[in-house]
Amino acid sequence: NGFRARLGRIAVPETKLNLAVSRVLYNQGFVSSVTRGTHLGPDESYVPTTNLNVAERRLWLSLKYYQDSPVLRKMRCISKPSRKINCDANQFRTLAAGQAWSIVKGVNPGEIIIVSTTRGVMEIQDAVRHGIGGNLLARAN
Repeated sequence: NGFRARLGRIAVPETKLNLAVSRVLYNQGFVSSVTRGTHLGPDESYVPTTNLNVAERRLWLSLKYYQDSPVLRKMRCISKPSRKINCDANQFRTLAAGQAWSIVKGVNPGEIIIVSTTRGVMEIQDAVRHGIGGNLLARAN
């Protein structure tokens, strides 16, 4: 929604999962920066998250545009609380090669699949490189 409104920055709640997914989006070039802050804006200096301020902590993502169109055009969940989709390393390899597996379509050029593994949240190509399986979280293009 932030891209549709042509916003420069958006705020998401500061959770471990949101931070990990934001890190993957940053490493893949979909957002230009990720900073911590409050509901009012990014912090100028480091402020630790404590039990007293946890409700107002946010992650501020600086959105990236190329030739006046958003770099991150679409992002949607694959696994939901009602339908968790777990894969092993071979199934990740199949998806990363662009082939469909079960109800999940393969990765298209310019698209990433974000997965949660025992080594943390990462892009599917990294999970294939490490030879590990995990839970499919989302896809972005």
